[in-house]
Amino acid sequence: MIERPIIALDFPSKKEIEQFLAKFPTDEKLFVKVGMEIFYQEGPEIVRWLKELGHDIFLDLKLHDIPNTVEHAMKGLAKLGVAITNVHAAGGIEMMAAAKRGLESGTAAGETVPQLIAVTQLTSTGEEQMQKEQLISATLEESVLNYATCAEKAGLDGVVCSALEAAKIHEVTSDAFMCLTPGIRPSGAAIGDQKRVVTPALAREIGSSVIVVGRPITQATDPVAAYHAIKNEWNGENS
Repeated sequence: MIERPIIALDFPSKKEIEQFLAKFPTDEKLFVKVGMEIFYQEGPEIVRWLKELGHDIFLDLKLHDIPNTVEHAMKGLAKLGVAITNVHAAGGIEMMAAAKRGLESGTAAGETVPQLIAVTQLTSTGEEQMQKEQLISATLEESVLNYATCAEKAGLDGVVCSALEAAKIHEVTSDAFMCLTPGIRPSGAAIGDQKRVVTPALAREIGSSVIVVGRPITQATDPVAAYHAIKNEWNGENS
């Protein structure tokens, strides 16, 4: 289990990220998510800058393309030295395996290969929507479990999933298989566009390996206090 919640830096500019991070003590090293919104605006430099500040990074770009393209893209991304990155499991076993090869070949000797995880079904996707729009006749849970077993077969380190599916995923994969779970909301918080949400305490109880939290921290009146409250709850601490 990763003790620090990953903070989703879903901001449109570096300036806003700077303003957000300035609220935290300079010696507090965070685990942050860099997603498409900011990466497509600022490029790889945003990752390099965050690493210089001492933060760990989950690079959330959800690659999904033909195996050759994904392999070469991952080879380049490996040079950024992030802790975790991801692909879409819907790309298939061959594509996921190619992504892993790209990360391994792109990581410099002596450096740690980033962990690679696969998106199963987005936490904004409900079962009826999945069946109607993706023409998947299985249940949402069956689809997620299938993607998880395919990801493990491809050699990946884990999946992105709802915490509601984590326990079942652990039943069909190895103990070390990571379940990274977004859709985390403290009790009473607005769920926004998420459909499958849980509290940090419940996520811990039902098998999440690491949680990703965005708006409940980044849009809080006191982001530092909100972060530590969520971190404490995630780690089973009362204060």
